Amino acid sequence: MAHALPCDPFLKAGGPLLDVRSPGEFAHGHIPHAHNLPLFSDEERAAVGTIYKHQGRRAAVRHGLELVGPRLVLLADQAAALAEEGTPLRVHCWRGGLRSSSTTWLLETYGLPCHLLEGGYKGFRRWVRQTMAQPRPMVLLGGSTGSGKTEVLHALQGAGAQILDLEGLAHHRGSSFGGLGQPAQPTTEQFENEIAMALQALSTEQAIWIEDESAQLGRCRIAPELFLQMQQAPVVELRRSDGERLDRLLAIYGPMAPQELVHATQRIGKRLGPQRTKQAVQAIEAGYLRQACQVILDYYDRTYAYGLRRCHHPPIPLVSSGESNEAIAQRLLALGPTLWKPSL
Repeated sequence: MAHALPCDPFLKAGGPLLDVRSPGEFAHGHIPHAHNLPLFSDEERAAVGTIYKHQGRRAAVRHGLELVGPRLVLLADQAAALAEEGTPLRVHCWRGGLRSSSTTWLLETYGLPCHLLEGGYKGFRRWVRQTMAQPRPMVLLGGSTGSGKTEVLHALQGAGAQILDLEGLAHHRGSSFGGLGQPAQPTTEQFENEIAMALQALSTEQAIWIEDESAQLGRCRIAPELFLQMQQAPVVELRRSDGERLDRLLAIYGPMAPQELVHATQRIGKRLGPQRTKQAVQAIEAGYLRQACQVILDYYDRTYAYGLRRCHHPPIPLVSSGESNEAIAQRLLALGPTLWKPSL
């Protein structure tokens, strides 16, 4: 009989993870790296729920069996194809109820040992909130648009530091232009799931470097439990010359389609102002991207300066001129121990 595990040991158990909820449930949010083997389609799940509400549990279960029965062989074969020798499959549904328990019965009858997630995906979501609320030593890496914070963050990771790459998990750089050239964004719920799993892999005895962000990255919102800690963390402000910043922005956005750049500029038109918006759009359409960047940077620099004035702690400046990201990372690592305390 399948053994039900609390969330933490379930996640650490290893082995393929099977989510038997409907495709719609899975798309809204799921445990990272899970495989969706739905018992019901979204429409079938809705129909079973309606029958349960109006006719009771037995009628709903009977209808569910009618739907699933013809697909049991396919479901078992799909699970067998994912199974790894000597490692139980990990199975869950929404609340650890009938869908997951019946699936594990089928799979174990088929000779595939399984672990059940106690409390199902709903229990995992509670674990996500608790994980993000856990106090952790953080240092934020700030800096104006184009200062190369993300590249330096990755250089810190290459040098052995712990990082949390929020922009990478959100598939967004955090500005009106931030989604250009990026994969589709996850839902906010899935973003939270990815963050929690990333945090779980990090030590609470070492600093975690995080890029200084607003609460919103495109459509993804940073959970308040985590964002409050970020607001209270020390900030190192990376300062680079305007020329270096423009070079970086042109390297990122230069290959983008001009029409995409125009649309992104128009999205901030009200804040940029009609005159600057027109000037930037005309420069993009004429191929003068550096000129357009200069116009737009003025807006982002003013926005960034306003954000700095609201920081809990005055930022610590780190001036750089022509240094490699790796050299800056080494300077930050030398500075890091003065910014956080190992014991919380």
